[in-house]
Amino acid sequence: MLIANVCPAYAICTSAITPDKRRETSRLLAMASPAGRTSTRYSKIPEFFIGPVKQPMPAVGLGTASHPFVAEDVRAAVLTALELGYRHIDTAALYASERVVGEAMAEALRRGIVASREELFVTSKVWCTQCHPELVLPSLKESLLSLQMEYIDLYLVHWPMAVKPTKPHFPMKREDIVPMDLSGVWQAMEECHRLGLAKMIGVSNFTTKKLQELLAIAKTPPAVNQVELNPTWQQKKLIEFCKDKGNHVAAYSPLGGQRISNMNPVRQSEVLEEIGKARGKSVAQISLRWIYEQGASMVVKSLKRERLKENIEIFDWELSNEDRFKISQLPQRKLITVQSLLCPEGVSRVDISDVDVVEM
Repeated sequence: MLIANVCPAYAICTSAITPDKRRETSRLLAMASPAGRTSTRYSKIPEFFIGPVKQPMPAVGLGTASHPFVAEDVRAAVLTALELGYRHIDTAALYASERVVGEAMAEALRRGIVASREELFVTSKVWCTQCHPELVLPSLKESLLSLQMEYIDLYLVHWPMAVKPTKPHFPMKREDIVPMDLSGVWQAMEECHRLGLAKMIGVSNFTTKKLQELLAIAKTPPAVNQVELNPTWQQKKLIEFCKDKGNHVAAYSPLGGQRISNMNPVRQSEVLEEIGKARGKSVAQISLRWIYEQGASMVVKSLKRERLKENIEIFDWELSNEDRFKISQLPQRKLITVQSLLCPEGVSRVDISDVDVVEM
């Protein structure tokens, strides 16, 4: 089953947050130095400086989409990652993890793992069911309530597609797809930014065509495009386009984690394994280092401390030109498609073929 940068709707958390608990968590998360971000002081993870004001974004972050969703596992993973030096936590309205992320960050502050909210970089996303101009801001406010935060660092349009308004869920009915008002949705995203509720705004799963459409109407261009990216889906055309337009690329599925059957083209790559053995590195480290050398940040997922640690031990060495050439010759295959988000039955009345354009 494809996870596809999403999380099943039935995993949505329903446990209540008491007003007292919300106030205490908000108080802890609000403690911040007016001098600005201090993450480089506490973490060895490098940062990319993105957007018009060059805001820092950690090169590696922790993803919190999981199936099945187990709140305690995700909470433990967030705390472990923060202990190891991670400062970017990636969540979404769909993942059911926003509440857990907020609670874990508050606990990290209480325990002194992080010194202030300003050390943290939090990403969330608006789902297709809320990709309507009048629902974007309310969706962000709901996310902030779940996170118990006053703002997030990055807010993304999860997919360039709109579905009839309802609670975020997956898979979605094909007959519920409606035309997306991209201009109206992006104006609402810009309002989120203007209000200071989102320090930066961006997109996810946008092709060059969709980015061109957006850039033609945007007053505030997207700072980030988060997409499937790894050595077996290299997105060369998209990366060059984004570099030219000043849009930072962030990778999800950097280790080929979205699986069809038992196949994982990254972890099962003989070429990457050969390079790793020659360098004394894991296949995961070779993949992540390759992504970093493309100028992209990445969101990795693991519940295991040793793997979380391994995933950030990629910054004090380089791939050789021979390594890079071998990786450039790997067969390419896109795993995450819009079709994976939809129920197999039913017929869409909206043409969504341009959402799934395969760009090499």
